[in-house]
Amino acid sequence: MNDCVFCKIRDREIPSTIVYEDSEIMAFNDIHPSAKIHLLIIPKKHIPTINDLNETEQDELLVGKIFLIARDLAKERNLSGYKLNFNVGKSGGQIIFHVHLHLMSNG
Repeated sequence: MNDCVFCKIRDREIPSTIVYEDSEIMAFNDIHPSAKIHLLIIPKKHIPTINDLNETEQDELLVGKIFLIARDLAKERNLSGYKLNFNVGKSGGQIIFHVHLHLMSNG
């Protein structure tokens, strides 16, 4: 996806503060945070929306891994509470069409 902002962050074409990365997942600070802590957790594989996930073991494991990474990032930051949010589709508030999980907390 040539015009996807998150793919450009993944490919290091756009700078970002990356807080987690492995071969499948990346997490970084949101540049327009809605909370004191606001991280975005993305699959490196370009998937436009949750509705575009395939019913395959690979995508099932990928989505599960995103949640486990969110949990671990919250633990690392000693967050006693936090919010996880997926926006799906334009009418669901999705602005960037690359699956991403918001992890937000005010501390």
